[in-house]
Amino acid sequence: MKPESLVFATSGLFFGLIVGWIIGSQQAGRVPTPAAPAPAAQTATTTTPMAGSGQPAVLDESRVRALTAAAEERPQDVAVRVELANLYFDAERFADAIKWYEQALALDPKNVNVSTDLAVSYYYTNQPDRALAQFDVSLGVDPRHTKTLLNQGIVRAFGKQDLDAAAQSWQKVIEIAPDSAEGRAARQALDGMKSAHPGVGGTGGTGGAAAPAAGTPPSGSA
Repeated sequence: MKPESLVFATSGLFFGLIVGWIIGSQQAGRVPTPAAPAPAAQTATTTTPMAGSGQPAVLDESRVRALTAAAEERPQDVAVRVELANLYFDAERFADAIKWYEQALALDPKNVNVSTDLAVSYYYTNQPDRALAQFDVSLGVDPRHTKTLLNQGIVRAFGKQDLDAAAQSWQKVIEIAPDSAEGRAARQALDGMKSAHPGVGGTGGTGGAAAPAAGTPPSGSA
């Protein structure tokens, strides 16, 4: 479910920060939030509103038709499927995005960016458990993928209301890349959550001393 639909006892500041950070690896960096700069884009070349912003991109139907035809002609072409998925993701048509991300991942199962974007799409179609399972797949490929860990924490917090688990995800981001955009966002999220819920995350600070060792995949990772 989307964060705004939750009955969640938290501060307005924390909510405002987190709602802007449920982003895909390839959509990252398109719209910075006031609280923290968005991460640099990995494969996207345009700037459009992120999912959940209330301003979805207008779907370019002619581009979709051209890419769909190309996908039919080239059944092994990963890039065309990723581009199609990204177009649908930007337009907040997540069920359609899932179809193409799944096809791309079937052809390139080690593509951690596609895997994480698929997980985000699952989240936006009211499948938080499936999203978390897919994040585990991403972390099985790259246990230090900070965008995955950042979003895993968001889904744990808002999709499952498991604040301690969310804190563990964000602490790992801080351990791995404290000065990155993701690290700064994780620190702000963790500090905001602890301000609203002082008992969350144990006694460790935002340096992550209480978190599992950096780089260790969560339980159940593929």
